[in-house]
Amino acid sequence: MSASGGSDSTDSPQAESLIAGVKGWFHDGLALLHVRLELLGLEAAHHAQQLVQTLALALAVAFLGCLGLGFLAVLLTVLLWDTHRTLALTLFTAVFITLAGVGLWLLKRKLQESRQWFEATAQELGRDVERLKS
Repeated sequence: MSASGGSDSTDSPQAESLIAGVKGWFHDGLALLHVRLELLGLEAAHHAQQLVQTLALALAVAFLGCLGLGFLAVLLTVLLWDTHRTLALTLFTAVFITLAGVGLWLLKRKLQESRQWFEATAQELGRDVERLKS
């Protein structure tokens, strides 16, 4: 009995050391996860804010631009009604279609630039995986 009592006292510090090591590893893992989730949240908030600002600006520009161009087209068509009404309407149609095409091209470019959401989080998680492998 004293032999098992002696081995219990030697196993106890080892078990406590193992438990402390697991607790430390678990604590470090949770701290790392907490930091990565905070980074993810910050990036999500930044992207959401940027998206809302971009959409609001695009909507305002589209509305005011269409309104301004519409009034300009009506004004010039009325001014040229007696002499070149068909030419005026044809030119304004071409201008509006061209501007719509340019706007679509710019929108496509903007959407392609903003595809890398959560890039910093993905890079940090990749580094974490590399550190855990080694």
